[in-house]
Amino acid sequence: MQTAEMTAKIAAGHGFIAALDQSGGSTPKALMGYGIEEGSWSSDEEMFDLIHQMRVRIITAPAFASGKVIAAILFERTMDGQANGKPVPQVLHDIGVVPFIKIDKGLEAEANGVQLMKPMPGLDALLDRARGLGMFGTKERSVVNLANREGIAAIVAQQFEVARQVLSHGLVPIIEPEVNIKSPERAGADAILMDEILKALDAMPGDDKVMLKLSLPAEPGLFKPLTEHPRVLHVVALSGGYSRTDACAELAKNPGIIASFSRALLEDLRHQMSDAEFDQALGEAIDEIYEASVDKVAA
Repeated sequence: MQTAEMTAKIAAGHGFIAALDQSGGSTPKALMGYGIEEGSWSSDEEMFDLIHQMRVRIITAPAFASGKVIAAILFERTMDGQANGKPVPQVLHDIGVVPFIKIDKGLEAEANGVQLMKPMPGLDALLDRARGLGMFGTKERSVVNLANREGIAAIVAQQFEVARQVLSHGLVPIIEPEVNIKSPERAGADAILMDEILKALDAMPGDDKVMLKLSLPAEPGLFKPLTEHPRVLHVVALSGGYSRTDACAELAKNPGIIASFSRALLEDLRHQMSDAEFDQALGEAIDEIYEASVDKVAA
């Protein structure tokens, strides 16, 4: 796929984005959810090999190529890996799935009610390599725990600073300032975050576009101004700890937003399944998330 084709596919948003980017800290939990118990590997290399096998099984399953998954977010090792003898980004291109890469290196300790991203040494080199491998964009995550204006403003400033660096390499950034859905100040945090993002979008020079990956808001429809902003290619939502059923119910109340689910997509998949069972379970999850992404209901 050429860049223009990938851009049009993401802008149209007729489907959803699969988040397959679990990193070192979340990999053991993801593997246990998949039915591989901790202790089944003796080194980080073996652990990452197991999670790579899981991801390859997902992206090569017939259900994944149904056209309902329009993009996938990859961990760096997955981007650099192979599936069926081909580079993973090429496998995704071949089935019409737009590839993104997770670029953040984890979170700082909480300050002012938020967790900023850790420094990203070597980011320019990573972005050059990603572009060379045919990646379309990136994803960077930070976390909002409280409705603290100073903290949220700092998160948005950092996110947009990194986004400018990504854009300079010809890639499209997904900005992900996740609001903790268990926060006692969730609704207030949503409102402050939207306000700060709108200010940052309005201040963007040139005509570049970014994407936003946000927690589903406490007030359905709150993020409509973001979905309609001319500098936003598309808004996507994370499942944020909801079960797939609950995440899909909340997503369906938010017009203009499609899913970018990880755990909610994978929750019924198990290592022990036959290929037919695996594909059926994956297909059922894909169908449910797709429907919530494209068919909206009154809040």
